[in-house]
Amino acid sequence: MTDESKDIIDRIKVLREIAEISREELCRELGFDCAEYQQWEEGVTDFPIGAMVEIATYFKVDLTEIINGRPSRLTTYCITRAGNAPEVSRRPMYGYWNLAFKFHNKRGEPFLVEANPETENKPLSLNTHPGHEFDYVLEGRLLMSVGGHEEEMGPGDCIYYDSNEPHGMKAIGGTKAKFLAIIM
Repeated sequence: MTDESKDIIDRIKVLREIAEISREELCRELGFDCAEYQQWEEGVTDFPIGAMVEIATYFKVDLTEIINGRPSRLTTYCITRAGNAPEVSRRPMYGYWNLAFKFHNKRGEPFLVEANPETENKPLSLNTHPGHEFDYVLEGRLLMSVGGHEEEMGPGDCIYYDSNEPHGMKAIGGTKAKFLAIIM
């Protein structure tokens, strides 16, 4: 477990303790599988970005506070210059960069995501989280699965979906894929 992952876990535990809510209560409130949540909070697997967005919303804090421990402050606009978005390490096959980390009370969380190529025959890893998601492919090719439907996507293709549906994606064609993901 990385230091960053441990810090995120600690911040989420503190939020639960302040609110005097158990793991089980939080899982019930947010519709998480308790066994899966326990693995996240114990550091066995990383908290998915979508789950962190839901936890931040539930506790009325910005995702930025959970990720790096500092509150966002801007309310009119924020600019994130090229190469200056903080990376949010979650899973080895993806790199996430938080594109609006300085903006307070966002209605969506925009990320630049890089999907590293995997073995073509490896099955997609699926997840769910409340809300909606919008993904726009910038480079490479993605195999996208939503609710059991698979689509191949290339640069300029986009998809908007209910992220309560099991979904996942992976880079295909042996090269890295880069896309914009907005979680709402």
